[in-house]
Amino acid sequence: MLMALGMFVFETRSVPYQQLQRRTEWRHASQSRVGERPAYQFLGAGADTITLTGTLYPEFTGGRASLDEIRDMADKGKAWPLVEGSGRQFGLWVVTGIDETSSTLFHDGAAAKIEFSMTLEHVDDPNPTSEMLGDITLYSRALLRGAYA
Repeated sequence: MLMALGMFVFETRSVPYQQLQRRTEWRHASQSRVGERPAYQFLGAGADTITLTGTLYPEFTGGRASLDEIRDMADKGKAWPLVEGSGRQFGLWVVTGIDETSSTLFHDGAAAKIEFSMTLEHVDDPNPTSEMLGDITLYSRALLRGAYA
């Protein structure tokens, strides 16, 4: 397992990303001053974004169905726990975008190669409610049925 978002597991059989890029920002307000550089005040944490990129070869790895499972999660507008395979917990994240490029097409339009990029944003809520969290029961049932295999 590379990583899990809720009950979706990023692994060789599903969506094995090849690159993880993380950008963390901090906010500072500036105030112009006459004859001096601006004064800055720290306002707190800003956006925290993870971008996963990779190439899928549906004969060997996941394909459109795997990406569509993540799209279904994103459609709910809920936050999901993100956990690295090493056990590191990243907190709650939402899916904000998926880019997909299919190439090397077969005669029926199926892709032999799918390049993707997925963007996740950190959600900072100290008291998450059940309304904002994704329904992991739904995905755990799918996992038990073998839907993620």
